[in-house]
Amino acid sequence: MKKKPTKAKALPKPPKFYDEFVKKYPAVASAYETLGDEVHGLGSLNDRDRALIKLAISGSHLYSSAFKAHIRKARASGISREEMEHLVLLFLPTVGFPTMMAAMGIVEEQFQKK
Repeated sequence: MKKKPTKAKALPKPPKFYDEFVKKYPAVASAYETLGDEVHGLGSLNDRDRALIKLAISGSHLYSSAFKAHIRKARASGISREEMEHLVLLFLPTVGFPTMMAAMGIVEEQFQKK
């Protein structure tokens, strides 16, 4: 049975380049957002679990912009810096030290921003 999609409270504002993309390609942006809402509502994972999974996927692939966005969303969902750092440490045996260190640097950078 399909659940209604739930969204984290007070999501951070998207980056300016995303707003510009939405203005330039509104139909594509709308389809993308609809797709995200649909897949979020299909399973039993809660917002917090989805946020951790998205951090792991985007961070382990070093999708820098996506990883930064998911860090901001995770923070808004109440996920702590310590939890994010632990998640990144878990990259080490699977994707290696350089990827783990690069991701750790991005976490550090995002927490230095106000």
